[in-house]
Amino acid sequence: MKAEFHLTCKQSVAYKKLTDNISTEIGYGGAAGGGKSFLGCFWILSQALAYPDTVWLIGRRELTNLKKTTLLSFFKVLNVMKINPNTIFTLNSQTNVIQFNNGSKVFLMDMSYQPSDPLYTRFGGLELTGAFIDESNENELQSIEIIKTRMGRGKNKEYNLIPKLLETFNPSKNHVYHRYYKPWKDGKLKPHQVFITALATDNTYLDPSYIEQLKNADKVTRERLLYGNFEYDDDPSKLFDYDKIIDIFREGYIHQTKEQRYISCDVARFGADKTVVVVWEGYLIKLIKTMPKSSMKEVKELIEHLASVHGVPNSNIIIDEDGVGGGVVDFMYNVKGFVNGSSPIESTYSKKTHNYRNLKTQCYFKLAELINQGIIYYEDASSEVRDMLIADLEQIAQRNIDKDGKLELVPKEEVKEKLGRSPDYSDALMMRMYFEIKKKWTPYAA
Repeated sequence: MKAEFHLTCKQSVAYKKLTDNISTEIGYGGAAGGGKSFLGCFWILSQALAYPDTVWLIGRRELTNLKKTTLLSFFKVLNVMKINPNTIFTLNSQTNVIQFNNGSKVFLMDMSYQPSDPLYTRFGGLELTGAFIDESNENELQSIEIIKTRMGRGKNKEYNLIPKLLETFNPSKNHVYHRYYKPWKDGKLKPHQVFITALATDNTYLDPSYIEQLKNADKVTRERLLYGNFEYDDDPSKLFDYDKIIDIFREGYIHQTKEQRYISCDVARFGADKTVVVVWEGYLIKLIKTMPKSSMKEVKELIEHLASVHGVPNSNIIIDEDGVGGGVVDFMYNVKGFVNGSSPIESTYSKKTHNYRNLKTQCYFKLAELINQGIIYYEDASSEVRDMLIADLEQIAQRNIDKDGKLELVPKEEVKEKLGRSPDYSDALMMRMYFEIKKKWTPYAA
């Protein structure tokens, strides 16, 4: 079968990567109107037609949205190629399978997290040649990782096809940012990975009126969906303003030289976690030290060394007491133990009163207050620590923002899912706020 078809320049670049013998994970997009769904559907359709008896997947977080959007793009591709779908395949609306006359199949898959299937065992029987996940940023990372394990099983060896995963997405500060955009920006993408930015202005087939609509939208929408800026987020539940997070690392901060010094420490509890120790002089972060999951003795010795070097009294040291940290607290004299789920403490630092879910929530809200006021500062952060800290703070959000009741945070497990790791850096900063909450109220701290 031959069909005349024209891709945009960015789509052509992506299609070459989708059909080479090197790239296995291709991220495409970065803004609205870049032809993301169109590219994915064209790739799946062309491969299913070219290689009989192969098996493909088109996934999206919700099957209803897939049928309303991505599947329409699939039929739009057929229309542009002037192919009558009835001549090449049948679509079973009950099983959500496209069965081609040449034996190839395309599964239309609901990728959403389901409490009854937390490990996505419903993907277990799939034997895929390759997969296309539309709006990948909407999906849990675990679902994507499991789909990757199901690829390379659908006639790949017979046709010498390496398994390919195409993910399309708009800017989002979750796993797509940390897996594709940030490594691409820093020149650190893995050899098998590709990220291709595609904006509305790159799509020569797009109605110009759509671009005008984006230009007239609010700033956050323009930055994200017109300019493909991953650094902006329109989630009102986020505690920390992005620009104020960046201000933490500004130059020229003036602080009082005789302010009290503190140490706050988040102790690693699991294999991939890090122990993070922060040395403070007032609101100035003097130093951040990290170490992989270590023994209680090693953590204790590190804290004692930093306390001695920087003149921090034990009464100004606070350590995460959950898990391994509890042992460190037990073996150090007169240090504070921080229990995340403990009750919030009565505060005299402010005239404002809130009903917090727990102490951790109370401290994070206080940290957000100080950072958003431009009070906390860290001049000498390495690029790695800076990036990790920014990523952590951006994921801290209020849960059920529209509901009355106690103030609470999005659970840590959800934050870890988005980051791909534990928010150890922001947790270490958060615990420092215990001492602020215990302070007597002054107009400056209100």
